[in-house]
Order: sequence, then structure tokens, then C-alpha cells
Amino acid sequence: MDFNQAKIRAEELTKLIRYHNERYYNEDSPEISDYEYDMLNRELRALEEQFPKLRTSDSPTQKVGGAAARLFTPVKHTVKMESLLDAFSFEELHAFDKRVNDAVGTTTYSVEPKIDGLSVSLEYSGGKLVRGSTRGDGETGEDVTANLLTVKSIPKTINFTGELEVRGEVYMSRESFSELVRRQELLGEAPAKNPRNAAAGSLRQKNSKITAERKLDIFVFNIQRIEGKTLSSHIESLNFLKELGFSVLPTYKKCGSMDEVIAEIQRIGNSRGDLPFDIDGAVVKVDTFSLRDEMGSTAKYPKWAIAYKYPPEEKETRLLKIEINVGRTGALTPTAEFEPIQLAGTTVSRAVLHNEDFIKEKGICIGDTIIVRKAGDIIPEVVAVKSHIPNSTPFLMPHTCPSCGGPVFREEGEAVLRCTNAECPAQMLRHLIHFTSRDAMDIEGLGPAVLEQLSDKGLIKDITDLYTLKTQDFASLYKNGQKSGENAVAAIEKSKENPLSRLIFALGIRHIGSKAAKLAADNFKDIDAMLSATKEDFEAIDGFGSILAESIYEFLSLESTRDMIEKLKTLGLNMTEPNSVVDTRFEGMTFVLTGTLPTYSRQEASAIIESFGGKTSSSVSKKTTYVLSGEASGSKLDKANALGIEVIDEAKFNEMIK
Repeated sequence: MDFNQAKIRAEELTKLIRYHNERYYNEDSPEISDYEYDMLNRELRALEEQFPKLRTSDSPTQKVGGAAARLFTPVKHTVKMESLLDAFSFEELHAFDKRVNDAVGTTTYSVEPKIDGLSVSLEYSGGKLVRGSTRGDGETGEDVTANLLTVKSIPKTINFTGELEVRGEVYMSRESFSELVRRQELLGEAPAKNPRNAAAGSLRQKNSKITAERKLDIFVFNIQRIEGKTLSSHIESLNFLKELGFSVLPTYKKCGSMDEVIAEIQRIGNSRGDLPFDIDGAVVKVDTFSLRDEMGSTAKYPKWAIAYKYPPEEKETRLLKIEINVGRTGALTPTAEFEPIQLAGTTVSRAVLHNEDFIKEKGICIGDTIIVRKAGDIIPEVVAVKSHIPNSTPFLMPHTCPSCGGPVFREEGEAVLRCTNAECPAQMLRHLIHFTSRDAMDIEGLGPAVLEQLSDKGLIKDITDLYTLKTQDFASLYKNGQKSGENAVAAIEKSKENPLSRLIFALGIRHIGSKAAKLAADNFKDIDAMLSATKEDFEAIDGFGSILAESIYEFLSLESTRDMIEKLKTLGLNMTEPNSVVDTRFEGMTFVLTGTLPTYSRQEASAIIESFGGKTSSSVSKKTTYVLSGEASGSKLDKANALGIEVIDEAKFNEMIK
């Protein structure tokens, strides 16, 4: 490869790596495996070594991939939070050992598992935790102190009064991850892809209560800086951190040779399937601090450490059948069932096939010999078809729902088939959870756990059953059954008074959010007018488009929907929308809300704007009248300034609504 060819390829790799950095570090939604990402970086690094002129100061090989988000206050790290150079073979470990020996002579190493999570810094002063931040790009991270305070294994006070900054890895256990995914599926949300992304997304929540619910944990693995105590080695520092009450790495070993290091790496690798958390490798470090200082760092990596990455393990097996599962949103998801195999230390026999397009693309047929691996060492996935059996035929998705027998459809531009039956049993629990949620019918005391128990006991089969529940039905669900049951029944009764817009949103119509439900209810004022409306009548609503109109029209046209509404009428639910406009001072004005307001939630501020005849929009344009901005406003604020649109804060907004 000549220089010009290398330059073109390096530019392609740089663009690809930056894209995947954004997906992985800042959006917590990677599109490729860690191994594939590592290979892109390795190829770029090799080109830069062969042609040094290609190496620039802003190359992905010279910078940590993350960046501080605008959701939180930036934190400039006192000590740079570096990344690690990766090794994928024992030969590369021996080469690392030679570099170390050439630089500082024969030395000892520490070996420890590499936890797959989100790296954070914890700062202590006077024995108290004063700040916690993410790594970001290594130099600047985000202040997430409030969220880190919810992690129970992080000590809030320590028996050391000097200045101390430690580095740790926040992670989510496999058990907590499974619980989160189950809850997300019940709520109709896209499930997290793996524990690492789940941990990162949980730590970046604006609401620390959500972070607390996610049951995050931490392993502290490094002292970044310390004043008032002298430590000479990494192993000594880990023992000191353990004495202070930190949750340190579960295993760490001092090794006198690279052969000992490799033996420990193999031991860790063989046991990773038994661990309750994910690891993505093992870390080898020069143990003595003075030798580390002598070796120093490159622009991105310390020269005294390396991360060995376990190669993705792939195995062949035979596909026995494909099962179709109906999700809480009506999505039909095919799942492969195959002869059990051992992967990453555990037995697996199932893998999600995602959708019909995935099956067609790989040409999957029942009876095939398939290749399976574990993505991120936890989620089994079908990589490819190795061979077909004679006379095999491609698998076809069903034309009816396997749960209720109702028709299924696939919207234009989507790869997923969905069941259209509003009373499909497979979707019912998710519908119940949405129906009772705060933004819908707001029935306090009927959270997902309670609804699931009521459903399991056969007390509720659809949303109309909620309004027939009695106090005694809750007796076995709460510690104080009688009182809690009375409160739950009272909350259910109170929800009957909600306006029509809340009911429309609560019905869980595809594409119809709370704003669209309000527009429809304000336009028709009662359910009978809405049931009599044509698709064209819905399209005529200001703020509606053809997709919203078609979705609500088709839903309300279903016989099952009309039967349900009649039952709800009989049960006494309000079916009208009151006139919500107090006066028309904001008539003709459009507001865009961004950031976090001091006292109002976005929903509350939007309701106030609409009560004065105004509109709210999710995007800034030339038609925007005001941008109501709060703390940690992002790109919407930038766009408003660029377009010259007036930006107001909550204080100004309060003056406008007096």
C-alpha cells in the first residue's frame, strides 16, 4: 500500500471510529461489537506507524473516544484519565514485557480483571466525598455527583482526611441488567443492549431517583492522586483502598514474570462465565510507582500498562426451531432455539433473530448449522449460517399473531411486524402499566409490580377490569393491605374524572403521545365525535399529519376498541374535554422548551402555555416565538441564538403569565 492509498484508508477509518465513538461513549448505543471496534483502531494505528505523517494530534489513536456531554457541569480532571493499549495475543504481551524490560529492567506486574463499565473519578477531602465525575475525553468529564451518591458501594465518608482522588468502574451486574431489561420490555421501551451501556445510561440520568432504581455498583481500581500518605506500589494502594472501605477489584495478583501474568490471564478468562458481572479483558500494570513515573505515557496511553482482550468465542450448532414471541408493544420477535453449546463459560441454547429482514439476510432455515457467539460475553447472537440441510426452505414470519390470532402489519420503513389487536394478551400488562402511569390516567399505587401481581392472580385481564377492583383484592399485595387497598381504589375512582385527552393517551395508540392526544381531544371535545370522525377529519387537525391521523383513525375503528370504550363509559369514566384556554395572550405564539426549569416540569410549563392559547414545539425554527430555557440547555439554545429567536428563563416566563 502506497502513501496515497494509506491516506484514503486512514481518513475512512478516522470517520468510522469517530462515528462509533459517539455511539458508544456519548449515546450508549453501539452498533458494532467491541472486537470490531478494536480492530478498526488497530488498523488505523498500524497505518500511522507505517506512515507517521498520517498521525495527527486529533487522531482517534491519540485521544480517548468520549466527550463531556452538555447535560451536566463539565469537570476538568486534575489527573488525566487515560485509556489503555490493547493486546489480542500472548505474543503482544511478551512484546510489551520486552519494552518494559528495555526501559526499566526486570520488574513485577499486577494483573486484574478489566470490568466492562463506565470509568469515573471520586474526589475526597477531609474524609468526605466532594465530587464524582465521568472520564469524558480523559481531560474533561461530567459532574455526576448526585447520581454517584445513589451507588451504595461508594463510601460517602472515609477514615482518611487528606486529599484523595480514586478511579473506579461503575457497572451493572447481570442480575440487575436482566431485571432492567424485563422492566423496559414491560413498559414498551427499547431494552438496553448490554450491562455496560445500561450502566452508562443510568449514570447519565438527570433524575437521580432513576439512577438509584438501576442498582449500579462500582469497583475502585486506582489512586489518581493522594496527599498525606506515601504508597510505593499498585498492590499496596489497592490494599489501602480496601482498608478505607472501598469496593476494590475482586481479584488482583502480583506476578514476577510474563509467564505468570499469562497464566493469571488464562485463569481469569476461564472463570469469567461464573462472575456476576461482565469483564472484557484483563489489565497488566507495572506494579512499582517509581518505575511507572520513569516510563511515562504517550498522548493517549500509559506505557506501563496494557489490556489483554479476550477474543470473541464462536461455535457451531444446529438450529432446531424458531419461536415467535410477542412483545409488550405488539412486536413479533423471532428467537432461535439450537442445540446447547458452551460460550464464555455458560451454556446457551437461544438467541434473538431480531426481525424478518435479519433472517432473510442470513438465509436462515430450520435445521441449519449456524455459527453463534456471545456479543460482549453476555448476549448470544447468530453470526452466520455455516451450511443448510438438503431441501431446506427459508423461514417465513407468520401472518397472524401467535398470541391472539389477530392480524399483523409492518409499517413502511420498519422491519418489525406488529399485532394490531388492542386486547392481545401478550401486550396487556404493558398496556396496563402505560394506562396507569403518571402522564396517562395517573393512578397512584398501581405500579408495574402491583399490576403484575393483579394480572398473575387473574384479577385484571384488560384495562376495564381496573375499575371493578375492590379493596380486598389488594389485601395480599401490601404490608398494610386494608389501608393500601382503600387508597388504591380511591385513586382508581378519582381517575374517572380525568379529561378525555388523558384517556386517549392512556389507550396507548401507536404514535399518539400526550401532545397529540390533547390536540385531538381539544378538536373534538368528546369521544362520540371522535368515534364518528373520518381519517380526513383527523388530518385537518392543526399539528396532525397523515401518520398520526391514520394511526388514531384505525385504532378507533377497531371493534375491540369500540367495545372497550363502551365498557369504560358504563363504568363512569369521563369522555369529554373541558375548555382549557384561560385567555388568549399566547394565541399565535409557539414556545420551545429546553433544559431543566427550576420549578416547572416540561409538562407543567406546556400546560400553562396551552392554557393561554399558545403552542409548544419540540424543535426550533423561524416560526418559534420564544425558547424557554433552563439549566443544561443544549443544541436548541444554540439554534435559537443563531436564528435570533428570543430566549427567556423561568423568571421572565412567570412575569408573562401573571
